[in-house]
Amino acid sequence: MKQEKQYTLEDALQLDKQDSLASFRNEFYIRDGHYYMDGNSLGLLSKRAEKSLLISLDDWKEHGIDGWMDGQEPWYYYSEKLGEMTAPLVGAKKDEVIVTGSITTNLHQLLATFYQPSGSRSKILADALTFPSDIYAIQSQLELKGFSPEEHLIKVESHDGNTLKEEDIVNAMTDDVALILLPSVLYRSGQLLDIKYLTKEAHKRNIVIGFDLAHSIGALPHQLHEDDVDFAVWCNYKYLNSGPGGVGGLYVNNRHFGRKPGLAGWFGSRKDKQFDMEHTLTPAESAGAFQIGTPHILSSAPLLGSLELFEEAGIENLRNKSLSLTTFMMNLINQELSEHGFTICNPLEDQRRGGHVSLKHEEAARICKALKVNHVTPDFRSPNVIRLAPVALYSSYNDVFNTIRILKEIMDKEEYKQFKNTRNVIA
Repeated sequence: MKQEKQYTLEDALQLDKQDSLASFRNEFYIRDGHYYMDGNSLGLLSKRAEKSLLISLDDWKEHGIDGWMDGQEPWYYYSEKLGEMTAPLVGAKKDEVIVTGSITTNLHQLLATFYQPSGSRSKILADALTFPSDIYAIQSQLELKGFSPEEHLIKVESHDGNTLKEEDIVNAMTDDVALILLPSVLYRSGQLLDIKYLTKEAHKRNIVIGFDLAHSIGALPHQLHEDDVDFAVWCNYKYLNSGPGGVGGLYVNNRHFGRKPGLAGWFGSRKDKQFDMEHTLTPAESAGAFQIGTPHILSSAPLLGSLELFEEAGIENLRNKSLSLTTFMMNLINQELSEHGFTICNPLEDQRRGGHVSLKHEEAARICKALKVNHVTPDFRSPNVIRLAPVALYSSYNDVFNTIRILKEIMDKEEYKQFKNTRNVIA
């Protein structure tokens, strides 16, 4: 079906003039003449993040070990402060969130805590499209409990290879399921699952349910406490722009406070008890109980500056712009690339779409290489997906327009054919 409206550069420039969030672009380091569309893999560096990192370096330089209590930003309470700042982005109480570890480490912690097989209720429910690391963690935890992943891991299959049906997930919530782990947004297709509905259905069946928010936190608002989600994990280096390999985060509903951590460590201690050095753990009465080791301060510090930007911009405003950017991008794709074999495989509806556009093409790997040569940074996901993520804090409509213009030129001139259709070591 052909679009009636034909979009031009003037449309992009006009949308940029009307953008109430446009000034935040100046907070980031952006290369001139370069179009960065991979913020759903690694967000760009902001000047605030750089500043907050330098503050922690100065605290180390000036105070040495006394930086734990005497610096500009004391390290001892850093994870809790960042947790409080993150809580509004996921719709949590301030003590339900802690910034700690990595996403997979945190997942291991919460699986070890909440996966408590009993009797015939011993299986874990996931999906066939989820990120591999989540499956590896589930398999490990099953094996540690003496169960076979082949028999005790249920993976809901996709009907189209791109998306999941919530009713299929609910139908898989059988009496033998002890725990459910699902992505909030599917990493390939960008589908946003109905967290509230799935949580309600899981709890009807007395099943614990958690979510991996890696591809949604910072791109769209959540209401984890209101929706009564049991637990969640995420990384902070994508839409939250905390830097490569930046520290992760986790959420635990406060009705679970007092539960013994599955993996105990001394930074899970109540703060006033930690340095008593007792061999009996007194867990924090908050999500802080699920910390394990000493916080990674220099990995955490950039997140402080980044979260300041989110407080100023507002997550609802960022979501509205994100939807507008991806809608504009999809309209341009339909307008400019309809004859080049691309398929948009993310949901088209706003309420079912995360923060990126997902394109399928049989030449996806080599097209991504051609885009990079032409100053566009995309993301390739094997075997045939190109992900393009215009990020509301720093991407412009002009960026989107030029990204699709360059993609069209690559296809028209068949520039991609000079590259091999195989992924690089890091795709």
